[in-house]
Amino acid sequence: MDTLREVTASRYVAPLRTGGSVPGVVEADDLGTYVVKFTGSAQGRKALVAEIVVGELARHLGLRFPELVLVHFDPAVAADEPHQEVQDLLHASAGLNLGMDLLPGAADFTPEALDVDPLEAGKVVWLDALTANVDRTVHSSNLMVWPTFGTRPPKLWLIDHGAALVFHHRWGASAPDKVYDFRHHALGGYGPDTAAADAELAPLVTESVLRDIVSLVPEAWLADEPGFSSPAEVREAYVSFLLARARSSAVWLPRDFPSRGELAASDARRAAAMEAGRPAWLKRVPDLHGKPPAEQDWSRHIG
Repeated sequence: MDTLREVTASRYVAPLRTGGSVPGVVEADDLGTYVVKFTGSAQGRKALVAEIVVGELARHLGLRFPELVLVHFDPAVAADEPHQEVQDLLHASAGLNLGMDLLPGAADFTPEALDVDPLEAGKVVWLDALTANVDRTVHSSNLMVWPTFGTRPPKLWLIDHGAALVFHHRWGASAPDKVYDFRHHALGGYGPDTAAADAELAPLVTESVLRDIVSLVPEAWLADEPGFSSPAEVREAYVSFLLARARSSAVWLPRDFPSRGELAASDARRAAAMEAGRPAWLKRVPDLHGKPPAEQDWSRHIG
């Protein structure tokens, strides 16, 4: 497998405040525009490792995922950024960071935006179950629809896998066959055919494929991992865990999903319960937390 392309940031366009990591839209010397996640963010380098491993695994399995690049970043290109907390993040992230190709005009996935085939839905659920990605729910899909204009039909694209691979935050605390609750997966309402997905995808997750994918992670992002003597040993741990998990899919394979109607009814009950529990004075307080229009435009490109 080829290494990730490396580019150099030439202009910092804007921060994205849709998540705690505060990624940024960055232009690079290859004339591309990327959503960059920074090594100095609160989530740390493990979120970037998860982005590479899960994103490239998705690509290998035939799912749509924007190109990843390694971004050399000099905080000087963002000298005009007015917010001090963003400046602090950027100065803590000098050097190599991770960029994801920006999909121009992409829109957040909604059930109204695209009808998803049960097999495609099953493949996305299967990938998320394999990689313990608990951050693709009906409330935060981390899915995009693109293109949204022109003659080409819109397609489903996966983004934002920084919360996956939960096992690498506490090595040894999770068994490879651990079962996670995916009943509220973003695509659960499409009748995901996870059995067909398992039959097709599980044989594709081989030791050699995993080694190739993990080799894409910069060595510095695997250094100083507690309990390991070297980055090479950490890479082996990722390969061993994911290979064992793929081989135990019969145990963790998600099968039961509520229908869209059941999800809507559940959401309505929860909203009603929350409203009933609010004091009367709070019910009259207007929502003051809407995003400014410019930030809404950029936020469509990342979960």
